[in-house]
Amino acid sequence: MESKTYRIEKKDYFVTVCVDQYNNRIRVEDYYGNINGIVEEMEKIAREHVAEKLIFKARKEHYIALIEQGFRFEAMIDGFFHGSDCLFFSKFYTAGRKINAYWVTEDEILSKVSELDSGVPQISPPPEYNIVRLVENDATELANLYGQVFEIYPTNLNDPEYIRKTMREGTVYYGFRHHGKVISAASAEIDAIYRNAELTDCATLQEHRKYGLMKFLLVKLEDRLKGMGIYCTYSMARALSFGMNAALHQLGYRYRGRMLNNCYIYDKIENMNMWVKDLSVVPNIRQTTDNF
Repeated sequence: MESKTYRIEKKDYFVTVCVDQYNNRIRVEDYYGNINGIVEEMEKIAREHVAEKLIFKARKEHYIALIEQGFRFEAMIDGFFHGSDCLFFSKFYTAGRKINAYWVTEDEILSKVSELDSGVPQISPPPEYNIVRLVENDATELANLYGQVFEIYPTNLNDPEYIRKTMREGTVYYGFRHHGKVISAASAEIDAIYRNAELTDCATLQEHRKYGLMKFLLVKLEDRLKGMGIYCTYSMARALSFGMNAALHQLGYRYRGRMLNNCYIYDKIENMNMWVKDLSVVPNIRQTTDNF
């Protein structure tokens, strides 16, 4: 069930809204103008679609306005809007969507992650692991990888045609091949308008996780983004995943909040941690042996 994004224009505002039926949520992607009118319209759409959660990607000047309208601040991305911060506000429409039994456990995971030193391993993966740029011809292999790693996922990554579509729209994929087979992958979903990128779709087969491959993929994607003049990067990690949160922390990403019951991923609806990095000021951490 693919999400639908469209634009609404009124005399005193415009808003770009994503109707995400799979995750039972409405998300405001962009807007300008009368914030009270926008909120009223979005709440109407949320009721029409029986959504459980409404998310705003808000400008910081609307912090108070959204608090007054009953929204909850959840996370932020530094420099998202051409250098201005993006604040994530949410409103919940069912009691179940606002209840989660894992919050304390996730706090404990985050505390352990924060104790780790920064930096990627100084030794590259074994020579049979080769990092490559993945293109449309690799879409079927990518879809098979995501289908093996994730029982459920918030987008249609188990569909090769969906992956090809994202590539045509500018998403960049890198992966590791092991004896010719794609066994690990990640992507950068680029916002060409506001010059930011989300590092996402991170997956590695269980039997290949001991080498920390994901860190090398993320560094490769960062290099690609810097070459394109994109310095605002962010990533959302399952709050229950020690490994992914640890990888982002060790690469210099900073924790910026947790999205409650944000999406269906892995095997259930989950909380997602937001991690942010400014590539223009944070030194790029890389392995000592550059054999890529």
